[in-house]
Amino acid sequence: MSRITQFFRNVRSELGKVSWPKKKELTTYTITVITTVIFLTLFLGLVDLGISWLIRLI
Repeated sequence: MSRITQFFRNVRSELGKVSWPKKKELTTYTITVITTVIFLTLFLGLVDLGISWLIRLI
């Protein structure tokens, strides 16, 4: 049991050392990720449509 307790003490200690992002940074990162996901979704969807169109021509 002492190893588990020591593990969680170490985890808590390490989490105290973490440099957590500020609210403005977090908002910026979140917007960047969402924008990137939307862009890649649209791009890959168009590529898929293009490839499907080319395959139907064959």
